[in-house]
Amino acid sequence: MIRFFVLLTVILAALPAGAEPARRHMVAAGHPLAVEAGLMMLRDGGSALDAAVAVQAVLTLVEPQASGIGGGAFIMLRRAADGGMEAWDGREAAPAAATPALFLRDGRPMPFLEAIMGGRAVGVPGTLPVLEAAHRAHGKLPWARLFEPAIRLAEEGFPVSARLSREIAADTLPLRRDPASAAYFFSPDGLPLPPGHRLRNPALAETLRAVARHGAAALQTGPIAEDIIAAIRNHPTNPGVMVLEDLARSQPRQRAAICTPYRSYRVCGFPPPSSGGVAVAQILGVLEHFDMPRLDPRGADAAHLLAEAGRLAFADRNLFLADADFVPVPVRGLTDQAYLTTRAQLIDRDRALQNPRAGNPSWRETSLAPQTQDYEAGTSHIAIVDGAGNALSMTTTIEAIFGARLMVRGFLLNNQLTDFSFAPESNGRPIANRVEAGKRPRSSMAPSIVLDAAGGLHAVVGSPGGPRIIGYVAKTLVALLDWGMSPEEAVALPHIGTMG
Repeated sequence: MIRFFVLLTVILAALPAGAEPARRHMVAAGHPLAVEAGLMMLRDGGSALDAAVAVQAVLTLVEPQASGIGGGAFIMLRRAADGGMEAWDGREAAPAAATPALFLRDGRPMPFLEAIMGGRAVGVPGTLPVLEAAHRAHGKLPWARLFEPAIRLAEEGFPVSARLSREIAADTLPLRRDPASAAYFFSPDGLPLPPGHRLRNPALAETLRAVARHGAAALQTGPIAEDIIAAIRNHPTNPGVMVLEDLARSQPRQRAAICTPYRSYRVCGFPPPSSGGVAVAQILGVLEHFDMPRLDPRGADAAHLLAEAGRLAFADRNLFLADADFVPVPVRGLTDQAYLTTRAQLIDRDRALQNPRAGNPSWRETSLAPQTQDYEAGTSHIAIVDGAGNALSMTTTIEAIFGARLMVRGFLLNNQLTDFSFAPESNGRPIANRVEAGKRPRSSMAPSIVLDAAGGLHAVVGSPGGPRIIGYVAKTLVALLDWGMSPEEAVALPHIGTMG
């Protein structure tokens, strides 16, 4: 089941006037044990960032198929003190030895299921480095304290959820190819672990102790880093090209959030290398030309407009969106209100567009070819508001379910490089999201924060779901902002969207 995690400040405002400040906080995440770890930090006076570190550490243990310290993350943070918005980029990066031919075989793109499993698809993990950097800026509790709940759960064990058990069973053959994964996710007689089985992970407990002591450096240098590289480079059928220097050089980036108006609100999303912030802004910018508040949320007209706005956004996304450190992405032109007016005029209220094409936004600098393949999957989302009113929206992933199916020291490695275009060019023109050394693959993750007309915090929104994330988030924002729905009502609506 796809889940959204949405926080509205009206819920906070509903607290009694005399409520203790320590109770004026919220955490939403994909597992109750992770939520409780985050709340524990907030009860101890920690910040939203402190809680996010604790939540991610526990998710690495209890939701290993979706995210973890072997993957990457985007963090949106709104500071309560001055209303400032920060975007922290912890996306995985391609190793220095990666070339545009990484996923080519005899000049043709590899089959996805062959590329995804093994070392070739593993990007340099970015989750711990970005959490550590953001914690230095905004943390209140000691770094080591944040890992105590996850370490305790890893040692004592946790009950396997029905969802995790179901996904182990569905992925049995790929997981069994990796000896460490096979030993961890299956019983001694080879059966997938059943729901309720108490699963311990002493290897992860030791890894997290090292992280608590040494920070992200524990995975960038030393014995854990050496084991990561060995697993990647020594894979028997699909080895990768990452080396220790790639891990050691990994650095998070701080980027400028994309904040655009919608009705009386301001919606802030994540910039490239995510396509999520731009695409959601485009969908909303197109829908603003229609009287969405008067439409039946479950009616055909609303569904048609949501789908068509999404198709137009995806046409632009597939041509223009990639890591802006490598490709000039015309973010300003793509989110310009005049440009979105021209895009909205393409929508026919009675019929679907025939093969919508990318537009011609201002500030476009290059001639590119569109990317056709799109394989994103998996992912988790975290939403937090702390006692001081700071808000955090963090989408975190190892890409596919169980990532590259490579377990090292108790955690799974990502297969994030398969988010690149396997083909580097088409008809002689480069594809923006082609593989390049040090480049971050394009993402659809769309952690978002909504401000009201006075600049106050209104909502914290995000979702898992691969390329469907964009449509999920846009639909939920329309439900909240146009249709006045509660979070529960918004997420209960049927999903309407597109992936191309």
